[in-house]
Amino acid sequence: MATTLTLDDYQALAEFRFQLRKFFHFSERAARAAKLEARQYQLLLAIKGLPDDRRSRIRDLAELLMVEHHSMVELVDRLVAGGYVRRIRGEKDRREVLVSLTTKGERVLQKLALSHHAELSSRGPALVIALERIIDSAANHAKQRSEHSKHA
Repeated sequence: MATTLTLDDYQALAEFRFQLRKFFHFSERAARAAKLEARQYQLLLAIKGLPDDRRSRIRDLAELLMVEHHSMVELVDRLVAGGYVRRIRGEKDRREVLVSLTTKGERVLQKLALSHHAELSSRGPALVIALERIIDSAANHAKQRSEHSKHA
């Protein structure tokens, strides 16, 4: 890890953060337009996009969205009340409670995911360029450290 950063490093980090924020701003507006909070959209997406080795249990969803268990329970409660998700019992372990999308949840998620996909198609190149700048800088710092340690 670099011990000092150049002005270019700071500019690269700032640009990357700006590009991320532009996308998040779009995402927040799109969710609001669909009458959802941004976290609600994130939860619908997390449920639909769960890796094969994960289950849609509250604790797994909380981990994916990086929120506390009780916050996830409240988020699921609001989505259940809105008709976007439902709680179902696990087939093998009836004590297990899973969260699944309803038809309404699937419908709104598809609409939002399509708009996010299109937004990333247009904004993605700037985001990738900003990230590549940071990665290149980090690689250059690592190379300099390696060369410095060889000569030390």
